[in-house]
Amino acid sequence: MKANDDVIYSMTGYGKGVSEQDGLKVTVELKSVNHRFLDLNIKLPKVFTFAEDILRKTIQVAISRGHIEVYVNYEDTRESKKTLAIDFDLASQYVLAAREIQGRCLIQNNFFTAEVLRMPDVVTQVAKQEDEELLAKLLKDACLGAIEGINSMKSREGESLVKDMYVKIENIQNTIPKIQQLAPKTLEEYRKKLEERVKEYLNDAPIDEVKLINEIAFYSDKFCIDEEVTRLYTHIDHFKEVLGKGGAVGKKLDFIVQEMNRETNTIGSKCNNAQITECVVFMKSEIEKIREQVQNLV
Repeated sequence: MKANDDVIYSMTGYGKGVSEQDGLKVTVELKSVNHRFLDLNIKLPKVFTFAEDILRKTIQVAISRGHIEVYVNYEDTRESKKTLAIDFDLASQYVLAAREIQGRCLIQNNFFTAEVLRMPDVVTQVAKQEDEELLAKLLKDACLGAIEGINSMKSREGESLVKDMYVKIENIQNTIPKIQQLAPKTLEEYRKKLEERVKEYLNDAPIDEVKLINEIAFYSDKFCIDEEVTRLYTHIDHFKEVLGKGGAVGKKLDFIVQEMNRETNTIGSKCNNAQITECVVFMKSEIEKIREQVQNLV
């Protein structure tokens, strides 16, 4: 069963499938955690060695990423698991030998069927030949059931992650205007402090207004966060767009989150203000939480 292309799946999940026929029972369990690629660790009973490739391909069609532990259990509840094999040539030799002994030794021949059956190697037990076609069918059916179960769980987990990420991305978006409001005030505070220091240093001597304005302008250019804010808004919009389309979005969102983190760091390094720093720390915390959640998406 192939995953729905529009659904966002978590890489964490568990599924179990069972298939039975003619006294044979096959159980397949799948346990998945996050991984960069699809990594299968398959544990098979010896009887299914021939079908490992079938199992692997069945999973690969339905699941694209994650470290998956695959457990297969096999039960044979048939009344007789073995058949009897009779070596008629050997039985004939025993019978002929008994007749020869009768003739040479002049004794009664009491070598009957029961005695023949008790002779070594005349009758042996042979394990029934397994029907590989039936076993392969049972294995695949059980695997498909397990895939349905794990995808259902991964879908629910993915839906929960998506809802939480929307909340966190909104928290980040709502914090940006606070930084934009604080930024001009920070520049004005810097201008006042600079004037006070210059006056104190010059001891009431005339201030070179041109140099002061140039210094403030230089700081203003260095401090300007307009580009970072614009790019951050763009990354947020892109994040929402990708999340809204659904499907395998984990790698795309991981890249976008890295870019969001980069712009936030730059804003923090440019703004020497306690309130802005507090906002930046909050945004970085939310971005880190989103990053952890994104890395668990297919």
